[in-house]
Amino acid sequence: MTAPHNPRFAWLTDPGDRGLAIMLLAPLALLVTLIVVYPVLRLFYTSLFDHSLTSGLPPRFVGLQNFGLMLDDPTFWTTLKNTLLITLVTVPGALIMGLAMALMANMPFKYHWPVRLSLLIPWALPLAFAGLIFAWFFHSEYGVVNDILRRFGFQPVIWFNSPGWSMTAICLTVIWKTSSFMALILLAGLQTIPRSLYEAADVDGAGKLRQFWEITLPLLRPAIAVALIFRTITALQTFDIPYTMTAGGPGGSTATLAMYIHQNTVSFLDLGYGSALAVVMFLLSMLVTVLYLRMIRARG
Repeated sequence: MTAPHNPRFAWLTDPGDRGLAIMLLAPLALLVTLIVVYPVLRLFYTSLFDHSLTSGLPPRFVGLQNFGLMLDDPTFWTTLKNTLLITLVTVPGALIMGLAMALMANMPFKYHWPVRLSLLIPWALPLAFAGLIFAWFFHSEYGVVNDILRRFGFQPVIWFNSPGWSMTAICLTVIWKTSSFMALILLAGLQTIPRSLYEAADVDGAGKLRQFWEITLPLLRPAIAVALIFRTITALQTFDIPYTMTAGGPGGSTATLAMYIHQNTVSFLDLGYGSALAVVMFLLSMLVTVLYLRMIRARG
């Protein structure tokens, strides 16, 4: 004899499409809550307190006072300006280089695997290691870059002795390091474009340049948008390369917002003000993401 059917638990045996989707996504939602939502909420909560571990005093609620302190903090504005400058220079630079590398890796020649393998090398290198390598490349006495300049008859440059040249070296390093990431995403987008479109364009007499503007670029826009979102967010969080190349020097002229957060939280143990700075970085990242998504939706 079978047990009578209990309608109260019928959704467990026949949940339907919506119920099945909820059951499958519930563990992921719980995981995201634990590793993303809770830390962000905790960050906002800590930013509302005067919480300095060096003072020996318990945390004291101060509301938005930490955010008010930023308005009169010249170091905050300097690091924010440097962060935005790195973002505005390196994101388009990495996109242009990444697109060129992706087009080269997508060319229909027989032995294209070395090109595709070369895309993985910069991406696989740790950020701090890349910073140390390029700090040696741009060394004023025995660096590779100055040696090349001497061979072509130019005067060597003391790269890390002036704010302009230091920022230039950092931006070039960041572009080299991140262009491979852009290239990998764009290469995946290129491989989804049907070859029949290019064959039809050849029959119609369209040249390679016109095919690029009329076929490749429009169909590659979703991949470009995804690459720009990830690259812009990581550019706003730039830390490792400037830290290992210049440590923010000379005179703090190349320090980024992430480095200032690290200084306040790790060096000064000021968790309240450091959390407020991190909230600003988080809001900037969210603003960039929303703007990109609105652009994608508008074009769609």
